[in-house]
Amino acid sequence: MIKNYLINNSHIYASKWLVLSIDVLITIFNFFLAYAIRFGITLDVNTANLTYQIAMMACLATMSFLFVGSHKGVVRHTGMRDAYNLFLAVTVLIAFTGLGKLFLMPELFDMPVSVVCIHYLLNIVTLITSRLVFKYCYYYIKSKIGETSRALIYGAGDSGLITQAAIANDSNRSINVVGFIEDNQQKIGKTINGVKVYSSSVIDQDFIAKNNIKEIIVSIPHISKKRLSEISDNLLGLQVTVKIIPAVNDWIDGKLNVSQIKEIQIEDLLERAPISMKNENIKQELHGKVILITGAAGSIGSEIVRQASYYNYKRLILVDQAESPLYDLQQELLSKGITNFTPIVADIRDHHRIESIFEKHRPNMVFHAAAYKHVPLMEKNPCEAIKINVLGTRKLADLSSDFGVDKFVFVSTDKAVNPTNVMGATKRAAEMYIKCINATSKTKFITTRFGNVLGSNGSVIPLFKKQIQKGGPLTVTHRDVTRFFMTIPEASQLVIEAGTMGNGGEIFIFDMGESVKIFDLAKKMIRLSGLRYPEDIDIQISGLRPGEKLYEELLADTENTLPTYHKKIMISRFDDTDCMIIKDKIDDLSIMNLLNQDHQVVGKLKEIVPEFISKNSTFESIDKINKENIKKSSEVLVSIK
Repeated sequence: MIKNYLINNSHIYASKWLVLSIDVLITIFNFFLAYAIRFGITLDVNTANLTYQIAMMACLATMSFLFVGSHKGVVRHTGMRDAYNLFLAVTVLIAFTGLGKLFLMPELFDMPVSVVCIHYLLNIVTLITSRLVFKYCYYYIKSKIGETSRALIYGAGDSGLITQAAIANDSNRSINVVGFIEDNQQKIGKTINGVKVYSSSVIDQDFIAKNNIKEIIVSIPHISKKRLSEISDNLLGLQVTVKIIPAVNDWIDGKLNVSQIKEIQIEDLLERAPISMKNENIKQELHGKVILITGAAGSIGSEIVRQASYYNYKRLILVDQAESPLYDLQQELLSKGITNFTPIVADIRDHHRIESIFEKHRPNMVFHAAAYKHVPLMEKNPCEAIKINVLGTRKLADLSSDFGVDKFVFVSTDKAVNPTNVMGATKRAAEMYIKCINATSKTKFITTRFGNVLGSNGSVIPLFKKQIQKGGPLTVTHRDVTRFFMTIPEASQLVIEAGTMGNGGEIFIFDMGESVKIFDLAKKMIRLSGLRYPEDIDIQISGLRPGEKLYEELLADTENTLPTYHKKIMISRFDDTDCMIIKDKIDDLSIMNLLNQDHQVVGKLKEIVPEFISKNSTFESIDKINKENIKKSSEVLVSIK
């Protein structure tokens, strides 16, 4: 009964007038007690005079508490500020009493100075103690009979104390902090706010079971990804829920809210430092511009929209062929009060439709994020990949040049480096065309190239989450396969930053840190779900898919890159190509693509991108024929000589 009442009525607070009445009654009782201490139990004093003094003391106490407002605090959240207000109210009371005794009605305030002093001290002690007793009784009862989770806080510094206070002051408190974990030997064994500090070395399965610990909250400011990964690896093996507080900058109004304490995600554990952008440069670049974004409803495109919406642009033109995701993005922007945008359902392959958009809106900048990106699907549908990734990009680039767009920023991929699949090769061909058109156009054409994006549509992490929800197994293509990762906001900021720093013709690449082993990533995600590998969920090796690499190319190769003012962003150094030949071959590719003959168009694509060597694909036969033709040509040349 009490349990249900506490749970269902945790949002109800005691009336401030009830608190005021109790404080006044305590003050009157203390006045009796002060006389009893001074004159003994017999109270050898004038009873009629004492009655008047009690009535007057009740009036003065009420005035003092109302003046200071000490009755307005929430009792269950009593803190230092509430204690100070009570001290201040009692001090005002003794000041009123002193004024009455000296100047106003000396005969009515005919009480010994010793009684006034004793009353003052009793009020300070009992009023503050009563609040604290009620507070701790409330939380003690709730923690004992309510549905609470016993927790440890990793970190006994300022951040840990703030986390404990936030949990203690939460009206819907469902967490009971029973200890701190520390690596600092000077704090271990001590007690902070009544909670013991334990060494991280003693936190094992026996300790967790003995103390019935359900969750551990990591509360260490500015913790590195590597250190967080180490801590989580140790804690997740103990079969507890691991949570983390957000960065200080993300606290609501500068205060930590319990609702912000979330279970640790795989994105929190990737051992790479986030990119930092020069937002002032972006602010100047986007000011007053009409910005067209293709693929605006996709993972990268929608985040570019969100990032750009923070600046003082003129209008955003959002182009995507996916109607429902574009509608969702529209509703999201409207809910934030953003109205200076135009959503347009259109296919970038439709030249006349896209031309009409350029004609009507006259964009100053174009961010081209529309693309087909799934490697196995594009390996089976090369003609469609070419239509969007190569020919669609060509149409947009040509229109941007014709309509005098200031800057055109193309979103590419690390799979364009020495491609082994159709998707990567189409992106590389588009990069080559972008570079060629930049040489003859007033528009500045810029390319950004980066690796896998966490949480994007079709990426490995959402796939693993779905497989875990279904009970597994998780599928990994190869035990040794590795990939580079970055977050969606980072990738989108990189694209915008490239548009700021680019002068045309560059391919900007990103130092993405260390690559991540997908097999290890899968094991971490299993542990993050509170499960065990392989007891609860197994990992199945499915084999490399058509066109898939075991290792992605390292982008930040100092021999092939030039530095920029940003230490994480570099410019790719590549050989000049004959642009006339490239354009002619892409024209031929456009015509051949109409025939929908996969092997023919892929063969032509390999002519445009000579480094495109297929792997684990039906198109390896083309490479074999090309290799034999080169061998025969060499033999003919030798015989002629």
